[in-house]
Amino acid sequence: MKSLISATLAFAALAVYSPAQAEDLEFRLYNDSSADLVEFNVSPASSDDWEANLLAGGYLAPGYEIGVDIADGLKTCVYDIRGIFADGSEAKEYSLNLCDLGEYTFSD
Repeated sequence: MKSLISATLAFAALAVYSPAQAEDLEFRLYNDSSADLVEFNVSPASSDDWEANLLAGGYLAPGYEIGVDIADGLKTCVYDIRGIFADGSEAKEYSLNLCDLGEYTFSD
């Protein structure tokens, strides 16, 4: 449970640094894979680089979910996401409209 709390705090910390005029993008992240999600990155689709690990030392165990709040000050819904798992596997998705989806599930 500690890891889920620390992941929530990492997401909440993003809101502290966002401009007041920008709307936050909120969605649910599910781990339906067989391994712990140990790194989670979200970057605007227009970027060539991955943003910081939002799990910040925590992890999301299989079968768990967490609320994600992207408060980056941007007015976009289209993001690339990357998940890195404890077993060494990696999953990437590009140009996802997270406003329309409202959730994302990592699975095997």
